[in-house]
Amino acid sequence: MKRVAVTGIGVISPIGNSAAEIYENACFGRSGIKLLNVSYAHRLIAPLAATVMFNGAAYFEPPKLRMLDRVSQFAVIAANQALSDANCDLNQIDRSRIGVFVGTGMGGSQTNDEGYKTLYGDQSNRIKPFTVLSGMHNAPAAWIGIEHDISGPTLTYSTACSSSTVAIGEAWLRIASGNLDIAIAGGSESPLSLGSLKAWEALQTLASIDNNQPFASCKPFSKNRTGMVIGEGAAILVLESWESAVARGVPIHGEILGYGLSTDASHITRPSVEGQAATMRAALKSANINVSDIDAINAHGTGTLFNDLVETNAIKAVFGAHAYDLPISATKALHGHLLGAAGALECLLSLLAMQHSTALPTMHLSEQDEQCDLDYVPNIARENVAIRTMLTNSFAFGGTNAVLALAAFS
Repeated sequence: MKRVAVTGIGVISPIGNSAAEIYENACFGRSGIKLLNVSYAHRLIAPLAATVMFNGAAYFEPPKLRMLDRVSQFAVIAANQALSDANCDLNQIDRSRIGVFVGTGMGGSQTNDEGYKTLYGDQSNRIKPFTVLSGMHNAPAAWIGIEHDISGPTLTYSTACSSSTVAIGEAWLRIASGNLDIAIAGGSESPLSLGSLKAWEALQTLASIDNNQPFASCKPFSKNRTGMVIGEGAAILVLESWESAVARGVPIHGEILGYGLSTDASHITRPSVEGQAATMRAALKSANINVSDIDAINAHGTGTLFNDLVETNAIKAVFGAHAYDLPISATKALHGHLLGAAGALECLLSLLAMQHSTALPTMHLSEQDEQCDLDYVPNIARENVAIRTMLTNSFAFGGTNAVLALAAFS
């Protein structure tokens, strides 16, 4: 198996649209969560979301824009950023040796919601002609492939909240095994439609509004946590062999060491300590490293009562006493839960944190939960921390758990 380098980063997110911007905002605890200022806000119990500053018309001509759901717009622009950052001249590479791997939980939900409104709400049969093409889950990956004339595998993964972690892990396998030369991997999500938000609301997993500070409504691992806040955006990485990256002389953001994947086969929404622990152990085994080699963890950390407790206990089950020595960051407090794109954004933030020798803060942790008693780096970033290797966790509805093992460039 070859070593796999991350040479490109692209991002469109609630806390910024560049690597430098998202790192700075995450480091200083600047939240992208806000009260929704939309026409349907009055129909939501808690009209909160982590939204992106993005206008597709600035990037796409009208004929093309009409074919792209917001989820595909995010994916294409983030992929363009990542390829530019990697200084990839695709003309010098066999396009059949390049792959696209994108995770999304809900696909083109805004397009689908608009179509249902037209059909059922407006009682009209005039559905937009590109509804199927814009709304299908594989549209983001397909458009990246079309944009760059990529003829290798173009694959879409939809495993709910672990989708983009799975996408990166599967891309890592192709590069490590030598089956591909370049992989464009990550996730995209645009779930902020009325239908989507009402469906999530019905699950009773969303956070209540913090009336004093709405931006602080997501509180992972805090005793007063009430749930998660849905977000939108995309994060894309370029992966290639370490040997290729060194030969090209390009900056390396870090290394994907390994990938763990397992399934909770007990309940479609309730995670298990055993399943999460098994996935972390699988990532360590894949990376051929020991528990003692891990210096930090990026937690799934959604801010729900049950999930945060399960993840805490799973970390203890894997790491034992070492669990109490690990700085654990839960950045969803700032960028919200990007569902299928969350894992990719958190992988990206983890790589940046290692580059800067920083443990990112878990914001809005004002009340310690006695049962969640690990070191969650509360409220203030920890600088000058030697983080050489770390895990980033993604645990999903449906039970698909995925964990990436990462290493800093050295």
